[in-house]
Amino acid sequence: MPKNIELQPSTEEITILVGLVVAGTARTVADDHLDELERLVDTAGGVVVERFIQERSSPDPATLVGSGFVRKVADAAAEHEARSVVFDEDLTASQIRNLEREMPKNTKVLDRAAVILDIFAARARSREARTQVELAQLNYLLPRLTRRWGHLSRQAGGIGTRGVGETQLEIDRRLVSKRIALLKGKLAIIERDRRLRRDRRRGLPSIALVGYTNAGKSSLFRRLAKADVLVEDRLFATLDPRARRVSLGQEVTVVMTDTVGFIRKLPHDLVAPFRSTLEEAVDADLVLHVVDVAHPSWEEHLRVGDEVLEGLGVRREQELIVLNKIDLLSGHTPLVPGARRAVAVSAVSGDGIDRLRAVMRDQLLTGPEVAILNIPLEEAEIVQKAVNLPHQLARRYRRESVELAMRVDAWRLAELGLDDYRVAHWGDGGEGGDDAGL
Repeated sequence: MPKNIELQPSTEEITILVGLVVAGTARTVADDHLDELERLVDTAGGVVVERFIQERSSPDPATLVGSGFVRKVADAAAEHEARSVVFDEDLTASQIRNLEREMPKNTKVLDRAAVILDIFAARARSREARTQVELAQLNYLLPRLTRRWGHLSRQAGGIGTRGVGETQLEIDRRLVSKRIALLKGKLAIIERDRRLRRDRRRGLPSIALVGYTNAGKSSLFRRLAKADVLVEDRLFATLDPRARRVSLGQEVTVVMTDTVGFIRKLPHDLVAPFRSTLEEAVDADLVLHVVDVAHPSWEEHLRVGDEVLEGLGVRREQELIVLNKIDLLSGHTPLVPGARRAVAVSAVSGDGIDRLRAVMRDQLLTGPEVAILNIPLEEAEIVQKAVNLPHQLARRYRRESVELAMRVDAWRLAELGLDDYRVAHWGDGGEGGDDAGL
């Protein structure tokens, strides 16, 4: 098997961090990024004893930070008996090889991506998440395979394995590629099954919680769903998506899903295997983009989330910004750039939660292609046809009629003979009567 590239969460691993500031980048930005990297290392089971930031006009192709600076870091690693030196930038195979050559004998060189992958591996619980993690690890490993890794197989040679000029390294690469193909096939089956499960609940509108890691999504999910779910003050506390039925009031019930958190500097090839985790947002009727508004870098976190959502194909009209953790603010709640829809809340104290529910409900009931129908109960055949339609947002039984809100195309209403029962607003059909939520 390849040389272990992961931090071991079972012991506190002594770790040194290294950041890079290139021309045009403020040192405060590098400090902020190292703060986040330190939290990642802490989540993975390491303890940071020293941090270094190198300022250069451009990255060094051989070592990223320059040979002289590498020796400085190596001396610190020897002094602290550090087991890991973690760089905040992506490292190539040759850079890792060159850096490890200068480090003490038992000191590993890792980059931010390797630490994130280790956290994913430790937190994956479902079959889908474990498969996604292994696929991401192998995609990360493949371009970094060099002769510094041990053999992935000791079965080289013999019938069926001979080839002109094939090296052990080439065999290792071929084995990794075969495993990647196998995992992709398994993941396709898992995703198909998940889509079937999701399709079964299509009668209810869906809401997805997205946002930067540690923005408070799980706390908000717990508050809205009244669910007993794990809430940790650690990065990537949520990896497997979880869904609950949530009542928004006025007979509006939705399926709400908590998703994996975003993070900056996550390479796109690592995002791809986890895309299915975030597909809940793509298909959702409403996306709650949760932002820790008390964090000094909240605007950058919002920008990172916007980039991910845009890459997934999420439309702006699907999105509602939730400015969380207002209980930690010392002044006024800041404004979201671009005059975007936003609601300020505290998932911990409950401030703003009732308003959030109301805004979510109103947005679902007044969104595009939402039809409000009011059908007299005496027209039993029409009522039966309407209540069996999918994509219903809400249903309310009154004394003499049934009122329904649903997402449906106008042509479909006309085809079913329901266009004459369309009303302007929820509640137009009169007062009183018994209710039945979805």
